Amino acid sequence: MQYNSIGTNIRKFRTEKKLRQEDLAERAGLSANYIGMVERGEKIPSLESFISIVNALGVSADMVLHDVLETGYEVKGSLLNDKLRNLPKHDREKIFAVIETMIKHS
Repeated sequence: MQYNSIGTNIRKFRTEKKLRQEDLAERAGLSANYIGMVERGEKIPSLESFISIVNALGVSADMVLHDVLETGYEVKGSLLNDKLRNLPKHDREKIFAVIETMIKHS
């Protein structure tokens, strides 16, 4: 199983919050070097370190793990729903029409 997405997702949430690796490391009680290795997929964090990281980022574990969990598509659906909710009704209708067409042809 590929776990590289864990580090990729950690980096994504860190940069969205405008944190440097050093900032995240300090908040999580870890070294910046370790955070870098996790983000590059060179290390898989222990459960304790993972919990420290997600708590420091203020995100849920399932948001970071959605690519490796069996139920990941439920999380992705929830994230997509949040994004769609902020669009005007006309744009949402166009997106849903495209999705329905794609499902019909798959």
